[in-house]
Amino acid sequence: MAAGTAPDALRYGSTRGRWVIAATVLGSSMSMLDSTVVGVALPVIGRDFKASIEQLQWVVNAYLLTLAGLLLLAGSLADRYGRRKLFVIGVAWFALSSALCTVAWNAESLVAARALQGIGGALLTPGSLAILQASFAPGDRGKAIGAWSGLGGVAAAAGPLAGGYLVDAVSWRLIFAINLPIAAVTIWLALKHVPESRLDGASAQHLDVVGAALTPLGLGALTYGLIAGPERGWASPIVVGSLAAGVLLLGAFVLVERRSKSPLIPLGLFASRQFSTANLVTFVLYGALGGVLFLLPIVLQQGAGYSAIQAGLSLLPFTVLMLTLSARAGSLADRIGPRLPMTAGPVLAGIGIALFTRIDGSGSYLTQVLPAVLVFGLGMVITVAPLTAAVLAAAPGNHTGVASAINNDLARAAGLIAVAVLPSAAGITGDAYRDPLRLISGFHTAVLLAAGFAVFGGIAAWFGIRNPRRTGPAPAPCTTCALTGPPVSREQFQHS
Repeated sequence: MAAGTAPDALRYGSTRGRWVIAATVLGSSMSMLDSTVVGVALPVIGRDFKASIEQLQWVVNAYLLTLAGLLLLAGSLADRYGRRKLFVIGVAWFALSSALCTVAWNAESLVAARALQGIGGALLTPGSLAILQASFAPGDRGKAIGAWSGLGGVAAAAGPLAGGYLVDAVSWRLIFAINLPIAAVTIWLALKHVPESRLDGASAQHLDVVGAALTPLGLGALTYGLIAGPERGWASPIVVGSLAAGVLLLGAFVLVERRSKSPLIPLGLFASRQFSTANLVTFVLYGALGGVLFLLPIVLQQGAGYSAIQAGLSLLPFTVLMLTLSARAGSLADRIGPRLPMTAGPVLAGIGIALFTRIDGSGSYLTQVLPAVLVFGLGMVITVAPLTAAVLAAAPGNHTGVASAINNDLARAAGLIAVAVLPSAAGITGDAYRDPLRLISGFHTAVLLAAGFAVFGGIAAWFGIRNPRRTGPAPAPCTTCALTGPPVSREQFQHS
């Protein structure tokens, strides 16, 4: 089945090709920036709204919930109705919901606006990659996607720094307001330069509406129960009911997918031990990453006395490592196979996460934070490229796109669950995060739990991943990795 119906394939060096790359980079950068800057602003948002840690969890998770719940459906809608159309709708939706975030008057209104933002993010994220895949000539697609991912990585790196500056110098509300001019330019570029494309025959396929509805409903009920449990009590009827509903709804999703003619997730992919293990490693490792990225900026500002911009800068070495070394790590994994990197990488990442227990109230970055950031970053560098390559290699050729989408969605769902679970598991509940000593003590517990998840991922990889026999050319190495999801490969979101 054809990848798209764009009439004229674009060349990487052409003027129009550059404009198409610019449009997709600007659009996806809004989502990448949003994922990294909000964490830096959470302590200030909490002070302005007198919010509890549970409300701050929802500021993050409302976005992740709708993003993770609707990402696969959005890819199918883009294939069916047009990638440019869904991309433009997603950018406009994201901008309007960002405007709502800027005028939020309390924590609850901000959470609602963030949930709407996640819908926009779900619409624009798969569209940006699918546009490049469908618009460029086959020989230029790798270059176009490499430019997209590299420039997107720069946006992810700049996010915490820019967000910290805006929070300290003006207001946290500006981290959402900056999306408005970016969105306006993106929409103009997309309508003027981006060709429309859709998957041949997609309009005749059955759309799995029931499965698409069950995913966010199940994740939402489960997340609500996990966050509300510490505050309301685990025996509370609403908590028990939410957790039970979440499990039942997600179980129903599996049953629906088994019977659907055109499932969002072909469950037969999980019959492969390689595919299942790689996704298990993704879930536990990115869960650990999501939990650390949520708690670290809060602890640095509330417990160690950092400013917002200092907290934003603290993870910059992590991002630099990902940008500079991910491609080399991918090339190494191509030569030696994924098993060893996927075993050693998560274990090293777990050691790095455990080193965050050195943080105390003194706020010494060089001795307490930087060593953990460097070791954690090296562990992720070693892991992410072979992880995605293993997922793609384990899937049949006509399912590489959906396999990559599943892996990306699992990474986001893992962050959602981790943000819901880790604070309560570590005793950071209610207003405890306002007490520096209690916050730091709880943070130490949380990072040790996260480190355990990462190490478990390495152990699972050792027993579940095998180095496949080479019967053809190795997959193209990934060029970069976003902070909130697996690295981008050229096959991502390309459906059969």
